[in-house]
Amino acid sequence: MENTIKIGVGVYIFNNQNQLLLGLRKSPHAKGTWCPPGGHMEYGETNEQAAIRETKEETGLQLLPQDITLKGVTNDFYPESQKHYITLHLYCKHYKGTPIVTEPDKCVCWEWFDLDNLPSPLMLSNQNFFKQQGII
Repeated sequence: MENTIKIGVGVYIFNNQNQLLLGLRKSPHAKGTWCPPGGHMEYGETNEQAAIRETKEETGLQLLPQDITLKGVTNDFYPESQKHYITLHLYCKHYKGTPIVTEPDKCVCWEWFDLDNLPSPLMLSNQNFFKQQGII
């Protein structure tokens, strides 16, 4: 067991139809689950900087820092990988570009989903956040 807690970010990007962008994970941690763009916060980053960097790295989309808002925080322990995260959940409605898979070793695809028709299974941190928000 790692015995450290990491800070994760999840970036909930919505299109003009109020659909959420989710990717199907391919990397070992939470493989086979759906989640928004995200990852680890790096030393010295603001929430907005982490969201912009992770989104660009994973999807090619460009986010504007003034449009990114923190909507929640979850405490997530993944027993199968023995990883523990505090996850920041950030919303963004304005972006430039079309989502593409820029890290094919980590993600199978990016798709837009209505909030009342989310795919399954969702990554644990996203399940916890959606439960907090009363979405699932």
